[in-house]
Amino acid sequence: MSDTENGAPEETSAAPGPDGTSGSDSTSGNSGSSGDTDKAAAVAALAAAIRTVGKQSAGPAPQAPPAGQAGPAAPVRDSGNAPEPTAVRPSPVRAESDGQRAQALKDTAEVLAAGGAPTDLAAAAVAAFGDGAAEQLRADPWSVLTLTGVRPEHADGFARGLLGPAAGPGDPRRARALVPWLLEQAALRGHSAVEIGEVTSGLDRLGLPDTAAALQAAMDDGRALPFQEELTGAEAHAAGGGEEDDEPPTRMLLALERLALAEDSLAEGLVQLMSTFVPGEDGPEAEDAPAEGAAGEDAPAEEGSSGEDGSAGSSESEEPEEPGASEASDEPEEPGEGDATHEPASAGPAAPGPAAWEAAAVAAPSSSATALILAAAENALVTHTGGEAARAEPAALVRAATGLGLRAWAATWTDQGRDSLAALADGPLSVVTLAELLAGTAGPGRSSDGTLALDVLVVLDAPLLDVELAATLLEALADGTRLVLSGDPGQLWSAGPGRFFADLLAARVCPSVASRTPDFGPIGELVSGVGIGELQPVEAPDKEVVILTAKDGGEAVHRAIQLLTDSIPRALGIPAEQVVLLTPGHGGPAGTRSLNAAAKARLNPGPGRFGGFDPGDRVVESPAPGITRPARVVDGDATGLHLEYADGSRRTVPPAEAGRLRHGWALTVHQAVGRRWPGAVVVLPEDAGAALTRQWVYTAFGRGERHLSVVHAAGPALPQAVTERPALPRTTRLRAILAENAAQAY
Repeated sequence: MSDTENGAPEETSAAPGPDGTSGSDSTSGNSGSSGDTDKAAAVAALAAAIRTVGKQSAGPAPQAPPAGQAGPAAPVRDSGNAPEPTAVRPSPVRAESDGQRAQALKDTAEVLAAGGAPTDLAAAAVAAFGDGAAEQLRADPWSVLTLTGVRPEHADGFARGLLGPAAGPGDPRRARALVPWLLEQAALRGHSAVEIGEVTSGLDRLGLPDTAAALQAAMDDGRALPFQEELTGAEAHAAGGGEEDDEPPTRMLLALERLALAEDSLAEGLVQLMSTFVPGEDGPEAEDAPAEGAAGEDAPAEEGSSGEDGSAGSSESEEPEEPGASEASDEPEEPGEGDATHEPASAGPAAPGPAAWEAAAVAAPSSSATALILAAAENALVTHTGGEAARAEPAALVRAATGLGLRAWAATWTDQGRDSLAALADGPLSVVTLAELLAGTAGPGRSSDGTLALDVLVVLDAPLLDVELAATLLEALADGTRLVLSGDPGQLWSAGPGRFFADLLAARVCPSVASRTPDFGPIGELVSGVGIGELQPVEAPDKEVVILTAKDGGEAVHRAIQLLTDSIPRALGIPAEQVVLLTPGHGGPAGTRSLNAAAKARLNPGPGRFGGFDPGDRVVESPAPGITRPARVVDGDATGLHLEYADGSRRTVPPAEAGRLRHGWALTVHQAVGRRWPGAVVVLPEDAGAALTRQWVYTAFGRGERHLSVVHAAGPALPQAVTERPALPRTTRLRAILAENAAQAY
């Protein structure tokens, strides 16, 4: 079990080393030093072959190596080219009846027991491999490594239990399993790709005799896809490249098939939006139409004024829309106009021109909102950055676009974010959570072609989208849709792999509007300072910010519980149920487990009658990494735990899903993203140094609305993190793909 905070369920085993390995191998020792040179030479030859193929690849379909030249059998792709799997693995055969499933579970449990593995893994194995899970595990014991929580030493022991002495460290089946496992572990830490040297080091740590052959095998069957990426800027300088070099330096990357496809699909989707976008034009009635359309929605756009071209706040890369305007000649929204469940009948899609947008922008509540409206008027893709107070600007954009007759919606990460955004708007606002939007349980509905029935989509909390979710979102948008991605770049990135929003900002392929609206008050001042790498004391006359020191984790827990149960409710009038405890990880002397146990003992003691929970317990449900739903236990019975959520809704969690519940007085900061509480207590134990970054501190301190307490036992690690460690690095391909695709398109 992992005690680190990586956004994954806490049962997931995340490796501590930089390559995702534990630094030990239970199958056999490493090869002797005499073989190190040969292995290094083999890997170098493989990398050279990948470079050669990459240079020959001039288009989306990579070229094969010349006859007689050493190289990988799998195609090698440049970063900008969409990967095509070289091997199609059969889908698991699913049991067709309850009886077949029961037999599959029984057979699988027997195989697991024969190899000395926990039989509890049977359900996961059948879910992964289907009806033939038992046969799969017998034929390839190392395939158990694909199951959540299984590590190489576990798989090695299982293989020895089934195969005996034949289970050697160089078994090809072991090699095929270890490469994707290393890439999956890297994905848990946020990487969507890994440099080939890091994978090689990980294989060496695991005692694999022939790392080059393992890499080759993984590429042959399509489990890992190789890419060559040119380095630019600081990365190129660090690699020893210079302007006088004939060829820029490159790096060789491996990526899991699903993540490679997601990043390529995401980049292509963004370019597609920009290239198919057609701005509206002013008609003869431009002076009157904007006022009429705005009045119906209470939007302040009474008079249009010509002139400005809408470029305010969008100085970066204004050109993408012009080529699209010459290629797209009709309105792509028309087929789905009548499919949104709430849409009134209309003669055709609205296409307000510059004068209408200008009038709406002039009436915006702030200069930053004006800049955002003008940028969205003339561009299909816009990014918007700012803090908590800046969220009013996307709300103003949605209101303005709705007033102009467009189908405009906002999407937030959490239900709390949805409700708080609606409260910021000066009137009714069309807003849903992103999960509701994609699932179709709320929002505009779908057009006849399956795309979302909207003209403008504003996505808040954009840094929380991983590459797979972002790709899914882009696939749901019709050509020509306006997409505005808004978020705070200082906050933590997604729990899943990639750094979508940060890469999009860095690629500079679309206009970006930086809000000038500051977060006020002592908490806003403190958080703003952290964002620029400064940790300075702030004036807090009403105890908005309190810093307490502790000598160790035990004392930190004691002080945090005192704040939660007594000091904050008594001195500030904030009840305990509106205060959250935040900490870096689940384990350790002041992790969520210790804090939750202490909080329950003080606030709701009980025997844990229902799976460790009692009526009145605060809990959180985590259906997926990065998704957290706070709730309260109402009761429990044979059907499951009955929960009540913050919005008043209720549901029963069946016993089979109860493992996804945790006590919720204390959360990790990754679990708290997208939400805020009236009071927040951030606990920093003495062993927190490795987990602290400026990004983590910025996010943690920003969870409190009215009050922030910091219980600090980390010593100099806290100021060092703020000044010296901006964020934990992530290796991705999206920035390079975006730059290349945009260059090819325009």
